[in-house]
Amino acid sequence: MTAPASGAERRIALIALGAGEYAAVELDEHDEEQSRILLPSAELAEWVSSVEAESAPRWIVRSASEQYALLLREGVRIGRSHDLVLCHAILRDTAMVASPLPESAAWERKEPSDTTPSLFDVFEEDAGEAAVDAALEQYRAQRRVMAEAADGRLTLLCAAESAGGLIAEEMRVAGLPWDAAVHDAILTATLGTRPVAGGLPSRMQERADEVRTLLGDGTLHLDSQPKLLRALHRVGVPVESTAKWELSAHEHPVIEPLLAYKKLSRLLSANGWTWLAEWVHDNRFRPVYIPGGVVTGRWASAGGGALQLPRSLRPAVRADPGWTLVVADVAQLEPRMLAAMAADEVMAEAARGGDLYAGVVASGAVATREEAKYAVLGAMYGATSGDSGRLVPRLRRVYPRAMALVDDAARVGEDGGIVSTWLGRSSPRPSAEWMRLQSDASSADADPAVVALARRRARDWGRFTRNFVVQGTAAEWSLIWLAEIRHRLQQLPQVFGAAEASGPFAREPHLAFFLHDEVILHTPREHAEAAAAAVRDAAVTATARLFGTFPIDVPLDLRIADSAEK
Repeated sequence: MTAPASGAERRIALIALGAGEYAAVELDEHDEEQSRILLPSAELAEWVSSVEAESAPRWIVRSASEQYALLLREGVRIGRSHDLVLCHAILRDTAMVASPLPESAAWERKEPSDTTPSLFDVFEEDAGEAAVDAALEQYRAQRRVMAEAADGRLTLLCAAESAGGLIAEEMRVAGLPWDAAVHDAILTATLGTRPVAGGLPSRMQERADEVRTLLGDGTLHLDSQPKLLRALHRVGVPVESTAKWELSAHEHPVIEPLLAYKKLSRLLSANGWTWLAEWVHDNRFRPVYIPGGVVTGRWASAGGGALQLPRSLRPAVRADPGWTLVVADVAQLEPRMLAAMAADEVMAEAARGGDLYAGVVASGAVATREEAKYAVLGAMYGATSGDSGRLVPRLRRVYPRAMALVDDAARVGEDGGIVSTWLGRSSPRPSAEWMRLQSDASSADADPAVVALARRRARDWGRFTRNFVVQGTAAEWSLIWLAEIRHRLQQLPQVFGAAEASGPFAREPHLAFFLHDEVILHTPREHAEAAAAAVRDAAVTATARLFGTFPIDVPLDLRIADSAEK
């Protein structure tokens, strides 16, 4: 293979052929095959490492979760990629072009695995020339769709999504530094002494006994909702569920210990000692991330519950000796994205500086910060009742452009239409059942009950599309932020010396955790300030990539600390 002409991006497709063999196919500027070499799997990692060091090409891969995972296992990192599976999902559903990709089962995401694939696992069902043809045909089709969007937004989105695929695998390999002893101490302090064999921790047992006494049933199985509901009804608590909001609406001595028991039970089942033994090894928590796992583009998690870690366990996130954490999050990211998307300069002025809600109060829209929060969240989620519903009309007077954007998105959804994020990820269509209901309700002799139900379902879908455009655009900002952080960290020199962890992240700052609008970096102490600067600079760049020179502030709450405890 030869290096590309100066200034041209080198692109190489890595295609598994089966039987432990790979094809590395280099493409020219017209997406035609320029050269090809065949590599046995045993030589793949070394060859990729050499080419990456020589020219940092964009690697075309089926899926980072399949192919990059095995390269990382061999200690090889790549800089740029085009992830065919992740991009297929975007380009198949986008409404930003006249001719999106056709559906293809071959390019759908596979179920994520808790284990890293081996060099022989990927594409075992494909073979030889057919595998090469299929991959290159899919790539060319994706390039055609991206080119149809003249402003380049879909191209930026696919590049960011592909970078997210790499980052998800890197964070899984690097892991989040985790102190199991601290976690155990938190569990003991909160739940009580761990039972030796079965049973409940002591504090949970105390709460359970208190609840049973107040309900007059010493053998009541508290985790059986039907039995618990019957017991509550017998003592005059007429609830239909054991949800916190419903229990809290009633006054009875059993409510407080029951809510306390339920909270302890959630901690034990989701992040108790069993979770600790399963998910924390070698002082690292390694969850399974799913980039684009939520329809809006937000990430999901297939294992470990990384996106639902309770605040009480954050003290267990501890940097290694000689290392520290950089913890950064964005306050009120979604309303800031709304202001920029709508080019609402008045709302952007409210977002200037640290607290957007304080800015909303200063604009005169509402009287208190609490009202501002209710109003803004109500606007984005379509609240029509309570404090949010009462306050939203005030925002329409003060921020007409921002409110028009989400109101229009809601109307499109109510009519069964599709809305898109800033970069072009589009919402799904309503179900066939939803469409039939709307059709039935539109007939002249429709049952009033059907009409009422159809209207309710239409409003529900409108609330979904209203929020889709905002949450999805915020997810796009976060993706670009992640990609820019990663790029900047890779420019920092490695630190040679003792490191607890081995592998490709043992000597350099790296991303260790991501949650929607928050990142945690693990970095040698000598790079802490540079890593923090990378996070700040990346936020500025992400904002400019999306909105150009529009004056919207996206400030960070950033700190350097040995623990993630807030």
